[in-house]
Amino acid sequence: MTPQLTPQGIILTVLLFFVLVTIHEWGHFYFAKRAGILVREFAIGFGPKVLSFLRGETKYTLRMLPLGGYVRMAGEDPETVQVQPGQTIAVDVRGNKVKTLYLDRLDERIDAVRGEVKSIDLERRLTVTLDVDGSDETYRIDPQANIVARNREMQIAPWDRQFGSKTVGQRAMAIFAGPLMNIALALGLFIGFAFMSGIPVNIAVNQVFKDQPAEEAGLQAGDVILSINGQTIGADSSKITELVSRSAGKPMEWIVGRDGEQVRIEITPKETVDNEGNQVIRVGVGMMPLTRSATLQEGVTNGLNTMWAATVTIFQGFQKLILGQFTLDDLGGPLRIAEVTMQLANAGILYYIWWAAMLSLYLAIFNLLPIPALDGSRLIFLGLEAVRGRPIDPNRESLVHFIGFAMLMLLMVAVTYNDILRLFRG
Repeated sequence: MTPQLTPQGIILTVLLFFVLVTIHEWGHFYFAKRAGILVREFAIGFGPKVLSFLRGETKYTLRMLPLGGYVRMAGEDPETVQVQPGQTIAVDVRGNKVKTLYLDRLDERIDAVRGEVKSIDLERRLTVTLDVDGSDETYRIDPQANIVARNREMQIAPWDRQFGSKTVGQRAMAIFAGPLMNIALALGLFIGFAFMSGIPVNIAVNQVFKDQPAEEAGLQAGDVILSINGQTIGADSSKITELVSRSAGKPMEWIVGRDGEQVRIEITPKETVDNEGNQVIRVGVGMMPLTRSATLQEGVTNGLNTMWAATVTIFQGFQKLILGQFTLDDLGGPLRIAEVTMQLANAGILYYIWWAAMLSLYLAIFNLLPIPALDGSRLIFLGLEAVRGRPIDPNRESLVHFIGFAMLMLLMVAVTYNDILRLFRG
């Protein structure tokens, strides 16, 4: 069923994607900066660029589709601009240090020193030697100097500002921090959900279906179910379902609260067929929990318990994937996620908060899986480096991540194509 497109639903859906991605990437960004790593770019979204600005050392970019993002750290990938001996460049020297290196349009750099590069080290010694009119001149390079080429400016990355220069622990924290922020967000939302939804204390009847055993027995909407066959119900709706499922054709004694009094009602469940053709045993009622406000301890405890139950459910889903116990229709891409998000956003704030917590937790767990190109795989490589005492060959690691990324993209294309077909099928 296609969700109703409402301005509120659209805004809340886009906002959720934006928040989940931003807090994930902010985790990488914050702990990379704490470790002293130069972060070149903090980007949210894919597709056409909406906004981009430079603040300090980092370029911040917002793109049209908030379905992902990245934090580009110096040293993770080969630098796109390199200076080689024999190359003619111009340098802007101020205070006995090179502040800018110009690689093109040299004739326009009137106030810069121009010469042929004899030697240059932009990582460790931070020096450059130029042949200036037949004389070798050596200059110190500012650690925050910029390189200008093809009308683009990029800050250099000395070795102590690069990702690879940091300890295994610092690098691992910069990688793990993304999923960690999603876990923290999920926990906060689950706790918030517990406080907003309250603590269930009883189960009440909110609907009695026509021509069903409950209506025939005299059960009414608003009745509070106190006990069934002598068993106290409390807030456990699953106990009602269990007792009814074992009582097809057998009279059951229901004690309900109505207008401050206890009323005894005898109901005989009957077997019927649901919309999917399955045999089910029903009495024909809809139920809802009656709640009270949660204490601080109850809110935190319930939030933790809900998060644990959600984690178990997510891992059970991954287990089915590993065992092949699924069809393509069981999988969903961004379109399916957006569809469900819009449905729950339209349904109410409680549903929306619960779903946001689930998505944040799922994003964290999925990213921690040891799948190439994901954070979990990168942590595996860092763990191997810690054990071996030396890093894995960067070329081999890059190849593994490239293959993993390609496989994930193929899966994404497949599930998105299936989502589009499903939308057309209605």
